[in-house]
Amino acid sequence: MTPTHNHRDNAKKVLHYRWLIFAVLTTAYFFVYFHRLSLSVVANDLVREFQLSAGMMGLLGSVYFYCYAAMQLPAGLLSDSLGPRKTVTCFLLIAAIGSLVFGLAQNFTTAFIGRLLVGFGVSMVFIPTMKILSQWFRAHEFAIMAGILNAVGGLGVIAATWLLALMTAKFGWRLSFEAIGGATFVLLIMVWLIVRDKPADKGWPNLNQIDGISDKALNEVEKITLWEGVLRVITEKKFWPIAIWFFLDCGIFFGFGALWGGPYLMHLYDMTRAQAGSVLSMIAWGMIIGSPLLGYLSEKVLRSRKKVFIFCTSILTLVLLCFASFPDNLPHPVLYLLFFLFSFSASAIVVIGFTTTKELFPVEIAGTSVGTVNLFPFLGGAVFMPLMGKILDIYPKTASGAYAPEAYSRLLLLLSGAALLALFCTFFMKETYKKAPR
Repeated sequence: MTPTHNHRDNAKKVLHYRWLIFAVLTTAYFFVYFHRLSLSVVANDLVREFQLSAGMMGLLGSVYFYCYAAMQLPAGLLSDSLGPRKTVTCFLLIAAIGSLVFGLAQNFTTAFIGRLLVGFGVSMVFIPTMKILSQWFRAHEFAIMAGILNAVGGLGVIAATWLLALMTAKFGWRLSFEAIGGATFVLLIMVWLIVRDKPADKGWPNLNQIDGISDKALNEVEKITLWEGVLRVITEKKFWPIAIWFFLDCGIFFGFGALWGGPYLMHLYDMTRAQAGSVLSMIAWGMIIGSPLLGYLSEKVLRSRKKVFIFCTSILTLVLLCFASFPDNLPHPVLYLLFFLFSFSASAIVVIGFTTTKELFPVEIAGTSVGTVNLFPFLGGAVFMPLMGKILDIYPKTASGAYAPEAYSRLLLLLSGAALLALFCTFFMKETYKKAPR
């Protein structure tokens, strides 16, 4: 076999094998989103079993986000030093143990430790995955792969709402989380056996060699250190409207969609867990449908990032005002629509948020800029979850142990105010859309 044939054969292996790697890593990302939104469905069970106040429940939900936010910069450092494959494998083991500990917990402290381990473990999936995909997919393919990855995150939301509700009703919340821990353990074995950091780890040519492109430019890009890139990002004035918007928008989304949305539906509308899970599953469809639709709207219709921000944040504000104005007497079909629009305007929009952040800076620090801004969504979740719990605790519970409609109305007014502030931020964002050259 001639060298040319060898090269072609290896090139085919790279282009086929990368899809297997992508499948394994997207499955890992599925579990990231599952854990992120899973407490909303089982919150009532945890409050009842561990005798928790809303503030304590908010703390239990927020620890995931504190861990996730704290580990974003270390994730980049570990991916570069330990390697992304080893990083994902080791931290998925921590997540698996955390899920088992959570399912076996007999008190709040143990449940808190389990949730902390889960947040710590899954925080090391996204950035290492981005690094691995950058080695196996070309630059013009990368955005498409990121979109598919986000859609799989939407499937994780479905699992965390509708599917987990069914599992919990049939097997109980404990066995459900123990099963998820076992599945995560199987997944980390697949990551170790299948995933490789780059084609060279299999003895194959990299994409530049396949395409006949010199690696010189790539080597020059890697000269900028992480800390130099972070300093450049945080000293850019136009970075902060996006960062503050991320904090507010995702604080709203995680606080209501990932934790208190389930109790809201079960307390004020007397829904079963399965019925509430069905409504909450619209959050997933908002992500799955909204992410590519907003990308198309930004690129082909409005030809603007800023206009999409203003459009979506305006919708989010109106949705929350609708919830706050009619907290307990909305028709069920309207609830489905509002939760879809809530996710469409608060979650699907983050794809444009990361795109805008990347476009604000030179390509040399695109990864650093996205990694830095990614701190703010999870800080938002960490702050909003316990804050919303404290608001609920102010009002006395009903005779059945549910939080009062007045408590939820006040909570939703707070979220409406946060959405208005986020909308204010959008007017100060820099337009980063640039027409593609013909």
